[in-house]
Amino acid sequence: MEIVDRVKLLIKYYKEGLLGGEKMPEDCNPGLDKLSNENCLYFTLPMALNYQRNSYKLWESALKSYNDEDCRLIFNPQKVLSMTKEELGDKLTKYGVALQLNKQPAIWLKLCQTLVENFDGSVVKLFSTNNFDIKNIKDYITSNKKLFPYLSGTKILNYWLYVLTNYTDFKFEGREEITIAPDTHVLQASVRLGVIREEELRKSNIRDITSQRWKEILKGKEIQPIDLHTPFWLWSRNGFNIDV
Repeated sequence: MEIVDRVKLLIKYYKEGLLGGEKMPEDCNPGLDKLSNENCLYFTLPMALNYQRNSYKLWESALKSYNDEDCRLIFNPQKVLSMTKEELGDKLTKYGVALQLNKQPAIWLKLCQTLVENFDGSVVKLFSTNNFDIKNIKDYITSNKKLFPYLSGTKILNYWLYVLTNYTDFKFEGREEITIAPDTHVLQASVRLGVIREEELRKSNIRDITSQRWKEILKGKEIQPIDLHTPFWLWSRNGFNIDV
């Protein structure tokens, strides 16, 4: 069976609920207006701290923080800029959005500074300035990496844009430009499907290699690379509980 046929089968199983774990980490959210900047901020700021940690726990922590009126201020960039370093650290660590008091609050602060100084504190304005075009947004952020710590990384940038296309009602152009976000589960699924070899996992640029291979495999097909993320993530997380 060709790789694309196996992928189609996997997507079919996912839609039928056969891969289990239909609840994704980002489903843990306050249900804000899907066209609001507040909703975009909720899915943007914690995303920059989503590295080398349990995604479910991160978003559970984010929701607890949002539901606490005092901690909710961390999702308002203007309010963040008026906080002391200690105050921001305390609010971010209260429910575990940040796991330590230095580096992660600094990342959060920098993103808030970028949004306030360049986009009036609005993620929506960042998108509209780039015509809601995925390629334009990606090019802008990767050209200004220092303004977007961690959010500008290959994996997080693509996954963040994927989440924003799923948890907002904005109409983004060029969704095919969102490459697959190669986290551990996606890499393991790619090995399982023969797209990368086990020994290649040791390469420092394996995430870029994986993204490029999937882009080439799916070129001209009706499946977009980022559509593979959730099925792959669940398939790997559940121990490849079904054969394709």
